Amino acid sequence: MDGTRRADIYPGLAVAITLKKDQGTNILTQGFVKDILTSSSFHPRGIKVRLTTGEVGRVQVIVD
Repeated sequence: MDGTRRADIYPGLAVAITLKKDQGTNILTQGFVKDILTSSSFHPRGIKVRLTTGEVGRVQVIVD
């Protein structure tokens, strides 16, 4: 499942995100969602979230 729909994402969910500095690469950072920062219901590049570690990026993969 990709991270383009806000309805699929909630605090505590395990995700893999792309950090701003890693855009354009295949580097993903895994963690747990603390806050959802995108207010719209859909974003084509991924919903922006803050992880519990404080890192901010766009959700690329929802980890099972």
